[in-house]
Amino acid sequence: MAINITSSWLDEFPARVAELDRAHLRRQRRVVVPESGARLSIDGHSMLAFCSNDYLGLAAHPALVQAACAGAQAYGVGAGASPLVSGHSAANEALERELAAFVGLPRALYFYAGYTTNIGIVPALVGTGDAIFSDALNHACLIDGARLSRAKIHRYAHADLDALERELAQSDAPRKLVISDAVFSMDGDIADISSLVAVCERHDALLLLDDAHGFGVLGPQGRGTLAAAGLHGAKASRRVLYMATLGKAAGVAGAFVAGDEALIEWLLQKTRSYIFATAAPALLASALRASLELIEQDEWRRTHLQKLIARLRSGLTAGLKDSHWQLPPSQTAIQPLLIGRNDEALAVMEALRARGIWVPAIRPPTVAEGTARLRIALSAAHTEADIDLLVEALTALAKHTQAQRQTEPTY
Repeated sequence: MAINITSSWLDEFPARVAELDRAHLRRQRRVVVPESGARLSIDGHSMLAFCSNDYLGLAAHPALVQAACAGAQAYGVGAGASPLVSGHSAANEALERELAAFVGLPRALYFYAGYTTNIGIVPALVGTGDAIFSDALNHACLIDGARLSRAKIHRYAHADLDALERELAQSDAPRKLVISDAVFSMDGDIADISSLVAVCERHDALLLLDDAHGFGVLGPQGRGTLAAAGLHGAKASRRVLYMATLGKAAGVAGAFVAGDEALIEWLLQKTRSYIFATAAPALLASALRASLELIEQDEWRRTHLQKLIARLRSGLTAGLKDSHWQLPPSQTAIQPLLIGRNDEALAVMEALRARGIWVPAIRPPTVAEGTARLRIALSAAHTEADIDLLVEALTALAKHTQAQRQTEPTY
């Protein structure tokens, strides 16, 4: 008997997309082509870009391009299978050894993507009956990994280590996993690594630290937030499982996790996003090995970046003193400019775009309601003149916006 379906839930999607438009929450992809320095061609228009996580300006470095080409010539452009079948090339093996040595931990495991690293390793570590303690501002990949694990999730207020300690003390779970960003991706602040490790020591917990935005940028020779906290090499704690992405400051793609030998072996055996996914192509590992050398040697990139951060903050602090926009504290390449309303953040983004400057507006659900912002990402590829141009444009727009707000009717 035929069933007459007059309507379907699939018919809801046009209205649901329209609702995103009304709430100023619809996202758009942009077609980009790299240009010189910190410039991108975006939808066919040359723009000064403050949107990339290429913090050291390495993504287009000739040494990385040459290494990738050499890797492609030696290995081809595909891995062919998962790492546990035939996808683990000699280049991938060498990269893992070099990554472990670079961050001062016994062993490293190289993944094809950062997001899939965290959503895979968290369920491999804990499960039903165990407990996860998650910072409220953690990245989505940590949150999703926690949900997939089926462990009980305790969400503590951002950077509130007293609350974390209370939660840990009250838990009777056999396995306790604390998960935290090292540099928080939307606010740019840095976790108190030493205190997190100490709390985990007191409560027999393991700390999974996501250093996506600190690796290559922070610490001596860019060795990351663990090294910046003095927990490098022999001083590293077995309580720490260190994860970092390789598509940001390293300028390529993928991610790795490093830690105790037995812990990494367990992850190799049990992480589904590692076992059942095709390995990263060897040409990427070849490029990353070249990137590691530059990260270690080119201290001027981090020095220059720190000067740009200070210049931007000084300029905006002066230029926005009469504005309702806020510039929260951040010593990192991530500089959030809080605007508030979704529509206003989009309007400022478009006004900058009209001036040839591209800074993305970040809105809920990526950030909390009422905290829409511009996420200004700085790179060693920027110049001081680039920073001055952005500060001048934002100062002018802030004055214009403030004047508009003062003329709005009140009820």
